[in-house]
Amino acid sequence: MTRKQFIAAVLVLAAVAGVAYFIWQRKPEAQVQKPRTPVQIVKSVLAQQKSIPVTIQANGYVSALNTVDVRPQIQNIVRSVHVREGQEVKAGQLLFTLDARSDLAGVENAQAQMAKNRADLVEAEAALKRNQELLARNFVSQAVVDTAASRVAALRSTVRGDQAAIQSSSVALSHNKISASIGGRLGAISVRPGSLAQPGGDPMVSIVQLDPIAVSFSLAERELQHIRASYPDGAAPVRAQLAGGQEVGGTLYFIDNAADAQTGTIRMKAQFPNQDRRMWPGTYVSVRLVARTLPDAVVVPAQAIVTGPVDKFVYVVQPDDTVKPQNVEVLTIAQGEAAVAGLNAGARVVVEGTQNLRPGSKIQEAGAKKGQGASGAARVQKDAA
Repeated sequence: MTRKQFIAAVLVLAAVAGVAYFIWQRKPEAQVQKPRTPVQIVKSVLAQQKSIPVTIQANGYVSALNTVDVRPQIQNIVRSVHVREGQEVKAGQLLFTLDARSDLAGVENAQAQMAKNRADLVEAEAALKRNQELLARNFVSQAVVDTAASRVAALRSTVRGDQAAIQSSSVALSHNKISASIGGRLGAISVRPGSLAQPGGDPMVSIVQLDPIAVSFSLAERELQHIRASYPDGAAPVRAQLAGGQEVGGTLYFIDNAADAQTGTIRMKAQFPNQDRRMWPGTYVSVRLVARTLPDAVVVPAQAIVTGPVDKFVYVVQPDDTVKPQNVEVLTIAQGEAAVAGLNAGARVVVEGTQNLRPGSKIQEAGAKKGQGASGAARVQKDAA
């Protein structure tokens, strides 16, 4: 074998070996099958069309309908304290008694002065009567009668002034008894017997009305038109959730006369019965108010709503048992149901199993037979119904 023949044989063997290696490398790839897309088990429901209330939630705080700071109208020494701190009092109940001796003496002095002037008036009226009789006999002149009549008129005015002085002294005397102007619960008492009570000083005690009680909260100004349209008389029902999870019902009774230009909100108040004292002034509560009702809204379970990076969407089941994301706008959520825009009534949406889905994923309804799909399961459910 010549050298050229040897080289040619080596090249042929190398080419054969290369082709064999290439075929060997490609064979496994040809044998490997594409992985099948797994079928996801889900639960789905049909989007319904019905009316749904639009509920607004806000944070509020409890406040008293009436609060009174009790102060004396005169400066005097406290003689007696008839109540205790934290006591429930009624309107008109006696709270404090001040030292009334000076004012009592003033009343007695005014009464004595009026008694004296009345006696003088009786004497003057008798003198006038005698002078009038003497004038009829021409024993006295008209000037004497006129003088007697002037003295009677002056004494009558004096007696009326004495009556006013007695009333004024009696009013001053009544200021020594301080009573509750409203019913409610007393706060801390700042005076004791022997303390000097002053009109310009600290309140002797404060009275807070607890029943009924109010809750103050603020809502976005855009909700005002809906509330006024739904409740022309303004008496909108309001629910307040307390710290322990309990709920109480009340009625809206106050809407402020202007919105806050900085926050874009408007202040409101609702009134609640509070016989059992579950609500306490100064505590915070969660407030719910039904502002309006959406008629013929498309409604789906709230758990069907998926929050994406930008928009919210639902997975809509297609006729071939695949899913397609559909962007929606959530109008309101109430009692586990969401009213949405951008979805037609009757569309089948996925409620459970959305976390495993991607656009185009194959699905099967939970409880359906293999190969039946979501549409077939829906027909079975409809027939069973």
